[in-house]
Amino acid sequence: MIGPSTQWMLDEDILRCPACVSEPERDPEKKDPGRLDVVKNKWLVCRDCGRKYPVEDDIPQMLIEIGDRYRYVSVEQLE
Repeated sequence: MIGPSTQWMLDEDILRCPACVSEPERDPEKKDPGRLDVVKNKWLVCRDCGRKYPVEDDIPQMLIEIGDRYRYVSVEQLE
């Protein structure tokens, strides 16, 4: 569940999709890569690549491997 710590990191633009900000071939013209949206108050979904990162006890699970697991899962299917 998104709690105050995670919300603060989102508000301050600290949390970003690690895959999008570290991608060597990313478009240099894109100034704001990897922005995240909160879904169902417990998922962070990347606006650019669609990777989805769960938040457990206010701790975002931001490993690229975790985001890859849920990349092609629709938002409606997230629990």
